[in-house]
Amino acid sequence: MLKKTLLICWIIFLSLPSEGNAWGFFAHQRINRLAVFTLPEEMMKFYKYYIDYLTENAVNPDKRRYAVEGEAPRHYIDVDIYDPLYGDSAVYKLPRYWKQAVEAHGEDSLQAYGIVPWHIQTMKYRLTEAFKRRDAQAILNISADLGHYIGDANVPLHTTENYNGQMSNQIGIHGFWESRLPELFSDNYDFFVGQAQYLENTQLSAWDAVIQAHEALDSVLRFERVLTERFSADKKYTIDERNGLTIKTYSRDFSKAYHDMLAGQVERRMKASIKMIGNMWLTCWIDAGQPDLEALLDKDIRKELDEELQKQKEEWKKQQLKSREHESFAPIMPSQNTTCCQASPYLSYYGEKIKQIKAKK
Repeated sequence: MLKKTLLICWIIFLSLPSEGNAWGFFAHQRINRLAVFTLPEEMMKFYKYYIDYLTENAVNPDKRRYAVEGEAPRHYIDVDIYDPLYGDSAVYKLPRYWKQAVEAHGEDSLQAYGIVPWHIQTMKYRLTEAFKRRDAQAILNISADLGHYIGDANVPLHTTENYNGQMSNQIGIHGFWESRLPELFSDNYDFFVGQAQYLENTQLSAWDAVIQAHEALDSVLRFERVLTERFSADKKYTIDERNGLTIKTYSRDFSKAYHDMLAGQVERRMKASIKMIGNMWLTCWIDAGQPDLEALLDKDIRKELDEELQKQKEEWKKQQLKSREHESFAPIMPSQNTTCCQASPYLSYYGEKIKQIKAKK
């Protein structure tokens, strides 16, 4: 009876929208917060004054993805979808700029398989314009969101169609890598990344992040498979209490073995995110003419930001348009559907396009 009850609780938990999206709320917030300390003195005072806002709202894009249509593709790019067109090296050869990408693949396909590197560039322009206007609210909102998307671009499982191991019998690995591991081990990470630096080409920098993340993907999947062969099911998983629910999740022993085998990979990806966010914020400020941010320190702005955020949350709850669920903290039960739910409406279209191109060769 107890086993049946635990299984029911697990199923109920897994049916709910995850609160651990992307890097997990914990990791996204830590990444944004630490990025503030990479900034030069001229920016530091402003960003530290609003650091709690930047920290708390680092997770807003994840909250929106269940309510705002078109939000989900901004968090990932399934580069391996394009491999048949580029000889298994699409991550190095896909068009770097949005206009050329649309010409090559069509906007529907790009939206279907994710647009994170291009969306980072869009957000870069928006933040630069906010600095030019000296619009404190916009600067803070866009800075928080931009930090989130940059963090996502640095996650290996945000670069593949097999985003949750659903195509390799490793369902649940997404939340395991980017939520469970940081929560267990990141207190011991060395997060010193040095001072933020100006980026000569922010679009290429976004692609560099995707490339580095994708190059780490093989280890993410392969090491988990190796360890699964060494651990029995009762040693790999454990029953835990989370958010008032009894859940099945990865055991500490399995998590530590996996974390050790990855040899600092999660720490490196978090540090890369922190440094890139600081670099991007600095670059936007410099490109905007280095406006005086000290004049924008205002307690009333924080109050207005909180009020605006509350309105947004209420609107998101009303809509609740569900996007791809791939970040649950606990392992997800196997499904017959092994395709990305976000991409499925476009699979037949894009599959035909690939066939046509191959036929021409």
